[in-house]
Amino acid sequence: MTSSNRKDLQQEVLKLFNARRGHFRFESGYHGDLWLDIPPAYIDPNRLRRFAAQLARLLAAHDVEAVCGPLVEGALLAQMVAEEIRAEFCFAEQFTRPEAGSLFPVIYRIPKTLRGALRGKRTVVLDDVINAGSAVRGAIDDLETCGALIVGIGALLTLGSPASALAARKGVPLDALAHIPSNSLWEPSSCPLCACGTPMT
Repeated sequence: MTSSNRKDLQQEVLKLFNARRGHFRFESGYHGDLWLDIPPAYIDPNRLRRFAAQLARLLAAHDVEAVCGPLVEGALLAQMVAEEIRAEFCFAEQFTRPEAGSLFPVIYRIPKTLRGALRGKRTVVLDDVINAGSAVRGAIDDLETCGALIVGIGALLTLGSPASALAARKGVPLDALAHIPSNSLWEPSSCPLCACGTPMT
């Protein structure tokens, strides 16, 4: 893909999500100033399927046997990609930790009936957008507990460096159709928007 085509593709991916600025608290517990409305991108599956096929072509190079996505939207995308590369599909359910602190209060678990089938499977984990990476990280942690072999991470869009840092830590490739290199994430205690009294959006 030429740099021009890559740039066009990135712009198309960004149009899928209605970006807005404000003061937001994310699932990870971090605060930030950029919000992406993800659910509306799934209203028209045919519109999204083209991007799933593009991502599938990248991920297929890893000899994938299973594709996993965190619920909700990440799992819908993962199922599309699994169909494209004729791999098995699984999902990770979301739970709040009883002892949850301010960061990463949500954990992800593979359903009991799917766990045994994942042992030894070459598995990629993907989400539509990876920001702080809590959903993908949570899914990976439980997949490894199931004995799955993580061979890649994928996304339509990555924000900042957390996704690449996670991939490097796991020693697997990261494949994404689009990337925004600079993105603000703050711990609640050091959030400048909190410090100046900006209300949560």
